Amino acid sequence: MKLSLLDLVPLLEGADAATALAQARRLAQTAERLGYSRYWAAEHHDMPGLACPAPEVLLSHIGAHTEGIRLGSGALLLPHYKPIKVAETFRLLAALYPGRIDLGIGRAPGGSAHMSMALSGNFLENVRQLPESLRSLSALLADEFRVEDVPVRAMPVPPADPEVWLLGTNQKSASYAAEFGTGYVFGQFMSDRDGAEVFSAYAREFRPTSLGAAPRAIVAVSVLCADTEEEAHRLASESKRLLQPEGDSGADRPKPMIGTPRQVKAALEQLQRDCGVDEFMIVTLGPDYESRLRSYELLADAVWGAAGGISTA
Repeated sequence: MKLSLLDLVPLLEGADAATALAQARRLAQTAERLGYSRYWAAEHHDMPGLACPAPEVLLSHIGAHTEGIRLGSGALLLPHYKPIKVAETFRLLAALYPGRIDLGIGRAPGGSAHMSMALSGNFLENVRQLPESLRSLSALLADEFRVEDVPVRAMPVPPADPEVWLLGTNQKSASYAAEFGTGYVFGQFMSDRDGAEVFSAYAREFRPTSLGAAPRAIVAVSVLCADTEEEAHRLASESKRLLQPEGDSGADRPKPMIGTPRQVKAALEQLQRDCGVDEFMIVTLGPDYESRLRSYELLADAVWGAAGGISTA
């Protein structure tokens, strides 16, 4: 089983943005030491509790403070941007950190309606044009893009192009990933859909392209581990109180995996059997930075450490 990490870069314990970003660097370094495969940063706009509107900038910083862990966006919100700028930015990252860069793409707004208008105008129209944007991005990464029949290249050309993934929570996003040959990340922590059905459709519809020769799949799940089950639930309760928007009961969202490391490992193994997926993208929102970091450490030890065993959640 592979584990990767999705960081929303939260402001915890009254931290300012500088502190939250320093904690993101610390988390990525710890994840690399523990054996996590990827560190991905999410894109959000005008959200007071989150500190990363531009994952590509954060990834450049973290790349300079890590050695080999893969770095990616989870997700870069393509409807807001021109494909040429996305291709140039991530090719530049891939030139700085060869063989380490993932371009994870999403189609959510990442903020309020008015923020989306400020960022890119008519967001719904941009979402409608997503297939064309994906075609342009594919052509740019294959050096086949043309404007008025004149070749246009996304520079610089790195030793290896970024690995492209599409993120989503339903079958429509899986179908896009299959059509364009990208990897697919199913956001289980944000979806009530059956992941097994979504991945089955992705694998069934997949067609090889320049972006990928075979299906690649990851499940993104919310996890909170502690040394005891009681402590894990206490931390989860504090996290909910601190991080959940006022008036939002959270009743419509899937429940996170909460418990001891052995319990969470067992839940992941069951999900692995259900979905036929070997890699999990772990998002953890503890009430403070130390408990969040400890959760990632405990899970890594349960999955890969000598004491890691199979239990039930």
